[in-house]
Amino acid sequence: MGLDKPSHELAQPSFKVLGMRVYLSILLKICLSLCCSRVTENAKNTLASLKRENPQFEPTLAIIQAHNDQLIQEANKNFAKEIGLRVIHICLPESSTKDEIVSEILRLNEDPNVQGLALDLPESLYSSKVLNAVKPEKDVDGLSSVNLGRLLHGDDCLVPPTVCAVMELLGDIGGKKVLLVGVRGAEGAALQSVLQRQGAAVLSCHCKAPQLQSELGHADTVVFGSAKPDDVPVSWIKPGATVIYGAHDLLSEKHNHAQQNNTAAEKTVGSLAVAMRMQNMVKNMERCIHSQRHRKWDFHSLKLQPLSPVPSDIEISRAQSPKAVDVLAKEIGLLTDEIEIYGRTKAKVRLSLLERLKDQPDGKYVLVAGITPTPLGEGKSTVTVGLVQALTAHLNINSFACLRQPSQGPTFGVKGGAAGGGYAQVIPMEEFNLHLTGDIHAITAANNLLAAAIDARILHENTQSDKSLYNRLVPVVNGVRGFSAIQLARLKRLGINKTDPGTLTEEEISKFVRLDIDPSTITWQRVVDTNDRFLRKITVGQANTEKGFARQAQFDIAVASEIMAILALTTSLQDMKERLGRVVVANDKKGEPVTAEDLGVSGALAVLMKDAIKPTLMQTLEGTPVFVHAGPFANIAHGSSSVLADKIALKLVGEKGFVVTEAGFGADIGMEKFFNIKCRASGLVPSVVVLVATVRALKMHGGGPNVTAGAPLKKEYTEENLQLVADGCCNLQKQIQITQLFGVPVVVALNVFKTDSPAEIDLVCKIAKESGAFDAVPCNHWSAGGRGAIKLAQAVEKAANQKNSFKYLYSLELPIVEKIRTIAQKVYGAQDIELSPVAQSQVDRYTQQGFGNLPICMAKTHLSLSHQPERKGVPTGFILPISDVRASIGAGFIYPLVGTMSTMPGLPTRSCFYDIDLDPITEEVKGLF
Repeated sequence: MGLDKPSHELAQPSFKVLGMRVYLSILLKICLSLCCSRVTENAKNTLASLKRENPQFEPTLAIIQAHNDQLIQEANKNFAKEIGLRVIHICLPESSTKDEIVSEILRLNEDPNVQGLALDLPESLYSSKVLNAVKPEKDVDGLSSVNLGRLLHGDDCLVPPTVCAVMELLGDIGGKKVLLVGVRGAEGAALQSVLQRQGAAVLSCHCKAPQLQSELGHADTVVFGSAKPDDVPVSWIKPGATVIYGAHDLLSEKHNHAQQNNTAAEKTVGSLAVAMRMQNMVKNMERCIHSQRHRKWDFHSLKLQPLSPVPSDIEISRAQSPKAVDVLAKEIGLLTDEIEIYGRTKAKVRLSLLERLKDQPDGKYVLVAGITPTPLGEGKSTVTVGLVQALTAHLNINSFACLRQPSQGPTFGVKGGAAGGGYAQVIPMEEFNLHLTGDIHAITAANNLLAAAIDARILHENTQSDKSLYNRLVPVVNGVRGFSAIQLARLKRLGINKTDPGTLTEEEISKFVRLDIDPSTITWQRVVDTNDRFLRKITVGQANTEKGFARQAQFDIAVASEIMAILALTTSLQDMKERLGRVVVANDKKGEPVTAEDLGVSGALAVLMKDAIKPTLMQTLEGTPVFVHAGPFANIAHGSSSVLADKIALKLVGEKGFVVTEAGFGADIGMEKFFNIKCRASGLVPSVVVLVATVRALKMHGGGPNVTAGAPLKKEYTEENLQLVADGCCNLQKQIQITQLFGVPVVVALNVFKTDSPAEIDLVCKIAKESGAFDAVPCNHWSAGGRGAIKLAQAVEKAANQKNSFKYLYSLELPIVEKIRTIAQKVYGAQDIELSPVAQSQVDRYTQQGFGNLPICMAKTHLSLSHQPERKGVPTGFILPISDVRASIGAGFIYPLVGTMSTMPGLPTRSCFYDIDLDPITEEVKGLF
């Protein structure tokens, strides 16, 4: 008889002589060894292939053991080593309670370095509480209720290792009668299910049952849950039957069954079960890797029932029940350990996803910009939300919206929130507009820590000798004096290659401790996220404790902080840390830049920002995903949401999906900065520009009366006036031309209001197409949700397949002044630029300091193409005045000031906060819009 035949054929009734029984026993042991070798070799080859494809992957199996059986521990280690798995044993006392076991399981569940979890416990500890504590995706033993449920239903799952071993030894069991003796619990249920699926007739019996002798006499195969009970004579077992011992331990393998006077083929599963456990671990790795690859979304939209007239934004938001954020995350392919949940509807997404999906092709990248707006805004956020609702909820195309986090200044001031509006908004809108996940508070804390460090350093340098400063900056701790890592970096920048504080010369000590900040050059201001006009100019240092070192300063609004711009442009935690270190806060008395790293504070800033760097996941009214991340000021900064949010979203949507993001203000400001600054930082190439226009704004550009926030619109804006619309389309045509400078297809989205006439709508779309737009589409998403933007979504999808010849407007190698001139002439339509003496001096200084190759971020009014807000339409022939030039070196751009630019808004007479209130019973926020 060949050894390659199924194992049950080795146990035929013809073997009746003792010598043949010994021979059979040897054959069975050889068979068992061959089975283990084959299983191990297959697992080894599979794992090696997985590692070749995923070289960064190091699969780790954690085994919780609560007994002293060293044989099992050694078997696990040996099989794992042969296969190439890393195994860690957590050895607990035999007296451990179930709660102690569960506590250890929960810890390992959350360990991202552990991909599989197995249990080697005394029988008394195998309870449903313990087994179900193991995460199903880490359950290598396959004994959790989730896994067993899949097994019983015939779904894809891991079969428990002992069951696998039993089935391996039995071979073809179809039509056989199988008796399970003392096989209980989860393994018993799993074994019975698998046997029945293989066509066996299965009967289960307790080892003390009165009918046991009769059943043993008729069974073709007997599986004992442990070693055969002593009070069960061998003679009870049917001659030629196959007997399996499913013991958890390996000691039963040392029993000498050859001494037993029976012709049954007896087999133990101990070592084979361990091999099968390792095989399960490898299968788990295959599933893990497969689950980490991009797959089609299993998305379920939320249904909308739009009302007419359209209720307030907050009423609409409240009427919808959002999905739990973990449900949304699962639908779009996020893994459990890639999200950090904040409440029920928000979650931070970890940057590790970028590594997991690094080989996944990006989706299409869509930018929403606008024409020169009225003070009321023209609805770019609403269009962005309506577009993704149409794409995903109605056209079944993966899409993501990436939006800026709104400042609380405008929310409580005059503009209100920024969650979109009507039936195209992000929900819950009060959570979107208030606090969110605390990113702006983290920015405020980091910004003000740096501001405090500047003034404190000036004070200490002015009141202490070099020696005193050195002793305090490099103190003796526990008898040892040493530099911190950031101090060593400063020494290296100074050209002092020493690591022992005791070896510095007096001159080197002076260079090290003295920053010599010139207070008149300090550009770093404190911030607060509130519109507070009385903080626009303040005096700091007036207390007697500051010893007369007072100076004039100011507060900016928090979103104007350079740290916000850094957050929006950074590409990784390391990149953010380096950018924070490069922040220039002032010049020293020799005219050289002083940085956050010189102050020794950059590491602490990174600590304060470590959670803020993760985008926040939310959803639209129709349940489509949204990233809310960063919100830099759109005048002195670039006004776009984060690079990281875009990059993560582009991976999640897949190659045929769409990521829709927004640029602040009109295309002349927001879009130009998006392309020349953000796209340079990210390396991403836009597929389409959606240019938002309104009939209202076009009438204003055509000569209509002034539009004022809070005041009723004049009749020119509420009655049909085709001439005003036609005259105002010059601004739309100019913005289309600006888009074409960058070589990107443009689709015009006409945001329709109820006062717009059909003739006005048709006229705008006709002129837009004649002016070079790929398409022009009226949109009703505000009143109808995603259904009202379906035609826009279809136009965007078609435009994304057009030839794209994206290019930057200017080369970074150009001098600073020439880059400013290029923007002024080609984008704004200026005749030329004029720099003030202050601006020219700053340009010269930044060039001398080595910052001349940075992109330009123009700080200009958004209410006109020119520097004069009252000049509407398309002004020409003007000279653009540059009053000052400043630098955000950490963010990575130079920002010229066109005229006077306030970085701290003020509150109006009638602020939004008059309408905002809290219901003390329901805790509902009222009055937000």
